[in-house]
Amino acid sequence: MGVSVDVHQVYKYPFEQVVASFLRKYPNPMDKNVLSVKITEEKRDESTGVIYRKRIAICQNVVPEILRKKSTLVILCWKKVSILKVPNIQLEEESWLNPRERNMAIRSHCLTWTQYASMKEESVFRESMENPNWTEFIQRGRISVTGAGFLNCILETFASTFLRQGAQKGIRIMEMLLKEQCGAPVAE
Repeated sequence: MGVSVDVHQVYKYPFEQVVASFLRKYPNPMDKNVLSVKITEEKRDESTGVIYRKRIAICQNVVPEILRKKSTLVILCWKKVSILKVPNIQLEEESWLNPRERNMAIRSHCLTWTQYASMKEESVFRESMENPNWTEFIQRGRISVTGAGFLNCILETFASTFLRQGAQKGIRIMEMLLKEQCGAPVAE
């Protein structure tokens, strides 16, 4: 089955500044769960100017900490699939930056826990149609849980809340970084 979370945000900063901040976003003190980010591949298509990057992020497993605040049923569900034993989570992100067309497409997925769940995100940064000095961000995340039998849907509900909160936290971090690095937003 699975659950999806959609996010739409307009950053009142030019595309180039938003993308530069995004690519420098992690690790940072505002999100201590992202331990490291490593570029594993980077290449430019000379004919189109598109820059392809593949990055791996290592994140602290925050599930045990979050579960202490949740219901016993959710804790039992997670214990059933025994993901609490994993100290770190690996995420793979691929991006295609097209500076000529002022857009960047991003696909990411979780490399950890694939036997129990799949987590995928697709995002786009693009010049806003409302104002060319602003940048639109559109993201769709999807989580599907398997391996927990009839408890899959309960875990997916919990995971969708976690995904939505993570997306909102990412937007807040981007806004703070943009303000720090670029000053006040561009007015209408």
